[in-house]
Amino acid sequence: MPGLLEDSGSFSLPPPVPPYTIVYFPVQGRCEAMRTLLADQGQSWQEEVVTKDSWLQGPLKATCLYGQLPKFQDGDLTLYQSNAILRHLGRTLGLYGKDQREAALIDMANDGVEDLRSKYAALIYTNYEAGKEAYVKALPGHLKPFETLLSQNQGGKAFLVGDQISFADYNLLDLLRIHQTLAPDCLGAFPLLSAYLERLSTRPKIKAFLASPEHLNRPINGNGKQ
Repeated sequence: MPGLLEDSGSFSLPPPVPPYTIVYFPVQGRCEAMRTLLADQGQSWQEEVVTKDSWLQGPLKATCLYGQLPKFQDGDLTLYQSNAILRHLGRTLGLYGKDQREAALIDMANDGVEDLRSKYAALIYTNYEAGKEAYVKALPGHLKPFETLLSQNQGGKAFLVGDQISFADYNLLDLLRIHQTLAPDCLGAFPLLSAYLERLSTRPKIKAFLASPEHLNRPINGNGKQ
């Protein structure tokens, strides 16, 4: 059949289509945690990059359930809301704890990440120049709960919950990295968080992803603030 046989007589199959698709702007934003998760778990995905002009002028926005991105495709399943996507990947890839107790604690930790990420987004997009100093001053109080969570689990030498990585760990990793860019010394008073960040960042597949051009060439935020 045309296109299936090479000169050698062997079959030539098209490359496999990645099972996941991320539809998002050309920034790290709310998708870098899920990208890091997928990379660390050895999963492939494709990106559909949405420019500002196409978002404002094209038909995509009207088709999105909440009128916002990211949009995530897993086969015929379409998801919106970044934390719903992370939880879906957690269930699908075994990153949601070993029992219901651990799952509940993982949800609690991830909600804490979301609280701080929302504060960060408000700073970046609405009050950066006037609010940065006060935000950085208050940051230790917002980071302390994560130090406490680590201290309560194997002396801070493992993950947020249990002895296996969860989707919340990838979310916290991303949150800590972007805050280090905002305030490089923000983890100075938190030895467990500092060690945790180093430990996760040097996992081989995460390290490779963080060093990849795809990650490095994506700005953290859409307005250039960081």
